[in-house]
Amino acid sequence: MTGPLPAPEETDDTELARRFHAGDEQAIALAYRRWGSLVHTLARRSLNDERDAEDVTQQVFLAAWRGRERYRPERGALGGWLVGITRHAIADAHAARARRADVESMSAAQQEEAVRYWGVDESQAAVDRVLVLQKLQRLTPVQRRVLGMAVYGDMTQAQIAELTGLPLGTVKSHIRLALHSLRRVMEPAV
Repeated sequence: MTGPLPAPEETDDTELARRFHAGDEQAIALAYRRWGSLVHTLARRSLNDERDAEDVTQQVFLAAWRGRERYRPERGALGGWLVGITRHAIADAHAARARRADVESMSAAQQEEAVRYWGVDESQAAVDRVLVLQKLQRLTPVQRRVLGMAVYGDMTQAQIAELTGLPLGTVKSHIRLALHSLRRVMEPAV
């Protein structure tokens, strides 16, 4: 059935419901013209937002059209069925808002936490790295080398002795003296 749509009030509710249930595309257009403003008003009043109300209205009529096989005209009026779908869509919109607010709140808290700790931890870590590098320059070249192999190379003292050809006791002495030296220069003045 094509052609111009009759005025919504010219089509009786029972006939409109029957045609809607049967999949007549003109029936969805007539249903929208008849109950679209009611659905929109319910959504706008509950959600207090014009765009959300428009989204809900669109969702209601899409859901109704897609689920028209589940509509039973003998159980109630098409308008009442659409209002029921509207209530569910409004509840879903409120739930989505709550989820968005929770996510935004958690995200903001995480960003604030990251900024707070980044400012302290990262800045202090950078200063510490510079200080350690300066203090390492005060060590003898042999002490720097064996300490670097132990710390950065994750090598045992025996492995360092084998690799460098130094006696194990000498490697141990160099590492111990280097650590004592660093401790003295790194301790805060009291």
